[in-house]
Amino acid sequence: MTVDLENECLKKLILGDHKSFDRLFMHYHPRLKNFLFGFIKNEEEACDMAQEIFFKIWQNRESLAQVNSFRAYLFRMARNMVYDYYQYNLVKESYQTKHKQASPDTEDLIEQEIYAKELSILIDMEVEQMPKKRQRIFKMSRQAGLSNDEISQQLQISKRTVENHITQALADLRKVLLCFVQLFL
Repeated sequence: MTVDLENECLKKLILGDHKSFDRLFMHYHPRLKNFLFGFIKNEEEACDMAQEIFFKIWQNRESLAQVNSFRAYLFRMARNMVYDYYQYNLVKESYQTKHKQASPDTEDLIEQEIYAKELSILIDMEVEQMPKKRQRIFKMSRQAGLSNDEISQQLQISKRTVENHITQALADLRKVLLCFVQLFL
């Protein structure tokens, strides 16, 4: 879907046009569902969450007039929903753990697993908010395991530029980690 077509559909959606809503839904729902599934690993839950996001979009369509990028807005809603999902599950698991009278070792393991999942989500969210070039370089380095030389050759930029982007990405992530540690300690 082109940006112009998306903007036209968005304008019509604000006015209550069902066809424009259907067009945006058909284009973004599968992508949104896959994005959510990547975090929660439950296809049915991911589908329900994607449906709920589009339901909220329809309900609050008049407020979309301030949205510059529908795609960014949509995926921001999805990230927030994933965060709420894990927060809800944290409370639920904590409640269940207390009522099962689990041993302290089991409680610690469950808590550590929950913290690890939340931390992973926060890191992914922070990486997604980085400028596209920094995000790409960081993913090539940390996810694909490429060296700085390999990245600089593939992107046809200097090795120093690659190092600067990775350094800044790690600094951004340190800030998120510091907030996370302060929140949970």
